Amino acid sequence: MLAENLKRYRAKIGLSQDQLARKAGITYSTLTKLESGVNQNPKVKTLQQIAKALDVTLDDLMKE
Repeated sequence: MLAENLKRYRAKIGLSQDQLARKAGITYSTLTKLESGVNQNPKVKTLQQIAKALDVTLDDLMKE
């Protein structure tokens, strides 16, 4: 669900993957791996940074 939620929230605010990665302070590669579901065990800090950049809660990112 994380991958789908990331894509949905990112699209909702109209950011590209590169723009979101920069805003969250993570690498483009990290974000693309998360959105594609390749990275199944992201660091909590990374998820917190993404949630903050998307203006959502960590729970929002993880919910089914």
